[in-house]
Amino acid sequence: MRLLSFPSTHIPKRGLRAISIILLGLAMPQSLVIPVSGASDASYNSQSFWYYPWGRSVTHKGIDIFAAKGTKVIAATYSLVLYQGNIPVGGNVIIALGPKWRLHYYAHLAQINTKTLAWLSTGQVIGKVGNTGNAQGKAPHLHYALVSLIPYPWRIDGAKQGWKKMFYLNPMDYWRR
Repeated sequence: MRLLSFPSTHIPKRGLRAISIILLGLAMPQSLVIPVSGASDASYNSQSFWYYPWGRSVTHKGIDIFAAKGTKVIAATYSLVLYQGNIPVGGNVIIALGPKWRLHYYAHLAQINTKTLAWLSTGQVIGKVGNTGNAQGKAPHLHYALVSLIPYPWRIDGAKQGWKKMFYLNPMDYWRR
């Protein structure tokens, strides 16, 4: 009796590694904390996510968490800092890659207390609340956005820029309270 023989579907080791890394990132548990020390639900407007109209960006794709200038900004979850520096709209910003292949965007910081490629732990101080970038002249706050690198097409709706909802997630849906 001859055993069935299937054609060889050889996947290169590099491909297996890439698939393993992607799956590992998706499998990592995620638990977020509000990224401003001492902040509560009263520190932000729950209606501000996807608020329209919102200047040049059309809709507000994050949450503004208000606090006194210099209040500690903490890592919302464990993550790897991909960028820290200054950009025109966000001012002093940190972009970190966390579990589930999600980017954590912290903007308008008065001070940055981390380096690119630094590993962050949940609750670690990474900066201070400010009003840099297009927040100059406004009340100090942290603009925090959560962006998925893996699209969720079922989240698309008819809102202004609603197609972008497949990437931008409402942080309030994920915060541990």
